[in-house]
Amino acid sequence: MSNSLVMINEVVLIPLAILVGYYDMRYRRIPNAFVLGTLISGLVANTVCEGWGGLVNSLAGCLLAFTLMLTLRFFTGLGAGDVKLFGAIGSLLGVHLILPTFLIIILVGGLLAVITMLRAGTARQTLFGALQILAGLLPGGLLGGRMMRRPATVGSGQTIPYGIAIVCGSLISVANTMFRT
Repeated sequence: MSNSLVMINEVVLIPLAILVGYYDMRYRRIPNAFVLGTLISGLVANTVCEGWGGLVNSLAGCLLAFTLMLTLRFFTGLGAGDVKLFGAIGSLLGVHLILPTFLIIILVGGLLAVITMLRAGTARQTLFGALQILAGLLPGGLLGGRMMRRPATVGSGQTIPYGIAIVCGSLISVANTMFRT
């Protein structure tokens, strides 16, 4: 990735992080205008800086990022905006940065989840729920399935603004790339 492309990524991602952070925290949604602007910026920046190869790299990054986040959505409570946002950021970053960025996003999201859990005072309830899920995955369940017969408690309604994890993880990934070159 060229230095000019890294700088363009930072110029796009920093205001995007501020906007997505605000909207995701306040309204728990990510406007499509932000996603579309990021997608177009990624396609144009990669094409201008690296030619047709950059366009292919941008499209492949978009597809891989979208697919990874869509897969994660099936197992979690991620919203469609989160999936679209990471796909758009994938067009900006290119295919080679998607997997490291995805791992960083998962770590940042986990940190946000722990902070949310501690702020809500639901650590014990959350850990017990996770234990129930893990026990249910064992053959026959833990203790002959007795643990799973207990009714599940209704969650506290706490949600995590995962768009923040996505943009922060992307910024960390791009910053790491900038320092390596």
